[in-house]
Amino acid sequence: VQLQASGGGLVQAGGSLRLSCAASLRTISNNGMGWFRQAPDTEREFVAGISWRGDITLYSDSVKGRFTISRDNAKNTVYLQMNSLKPEDTAAYYCAAARQSVASKSRSSYAYWGQGTEVTVSS
Repeated sequence: VQLQASGGGLVQAGGSLRLSCAASLRTISNNGMGWFRQAPDTEREFVAGISWRGDITLYSDSVKGRFTISRDNAKNTVYLQMNSLKPEDTAAYYCAAARQSVASKSRSSYAYWGQGTEVTVSS
């Protein structure tokens, strides 16, 4: 499966962005999906995850209440709605498809990764 992330950009603190992750070559409707982010000189960290049916979602403590992950299996696409953005949210954001159908916070659960989309939040 190939994953293409988009929607990043420059936004002021308090603003919003919506990231999209479109899958191609095969369906992701049976895969748990996740978003991770990586700022310069830091480890890639978990942001949000969603189960194959979209009924279970997971969030890191740092984004809980501000970010929302969702999916449209008919469009083979996963989204990350980011509200109330903070400068510390600045990073490259990556989408990933898990080996299993459940949501997961662990990087090792994800087999397929898209390229990053850059998010910059100015203060």
